[in-house]
Amino acid sequence: MTNERETAVSHEPINLTAQLDELAAYFQELPNPVRIHYWGIEDASPEEKEALRLCRALADRFEKIELKTFSRKASYQFYPVLGFMGLDGKQKIDYGLRIIGLPSGYQITSLIAAVQAASFRGVTLEPLTRIRLQKLESDVNLELVTADDDEYGPIMAKLAFGLAVASPHIKAFLLMSNMFPEAAIRHSAYTLPHLVVNGRVHLSGVTDEETVLKHIALAVK
Repeated sequence: MTNERETAVSHEPINLTAQLDELAAYFQELPNPVRIHYWGIEDASPEEKEALRLCRALADRFEKIELKTFSRKASYQFYPVLGFMGLDGKQKIDYGLRIIGLPSGYQITSLIAAVQAASFRGVTLEPLTRIRLQKLESDVNLELVTADDDEYGPIMAKLAFGLAVASPHIKAFLLMSNMFPEAAIRHSAYTLPHLVVNGRVHLSGVTDEETVLKHIALAVK
């Protein structure tokens, strides 16, 4: 596929006034600033337009959230793509957190998880997990296949994003399969949420930190 691919599903516009009021409790007291990077073309699809509208509203409403926009890039198959960066002064810290597709439905909570992971810098993980991650020397890609109606997706998103922030070797990608059903087919994701580690080790359903760490160990052997 090329980077000119259109998204597959149209959505009704999000009621941003109500949405931002709900998000205020999570975003008004962020400890560290976060910059959202948006990749897409606003007029290319309804989803790209709606994602940019959401990101602009977040940056306008919340002091600790910034927005930077970019056009499509060849390395991404699907759009929109949202990246969540930490900031040290004006220096960007790319933790490798990405949401691919328009976060809607239950995955608004995954958006919250991504912003909080970048702002809290991984402190939500268990101390033993952070210690074990310090021993990781191989690169790991965590691809979480979920959908707008997957109520358990945010649980795994919070875990995946936390792991990515805690280790420079881990990147976490959330894929909205209701927009991109071919992503679910490619990953053999027959039930959601479905986590794929380095493209070959699979986990379905909700699992804990220890289980994910064990599967990461299997994937990097």
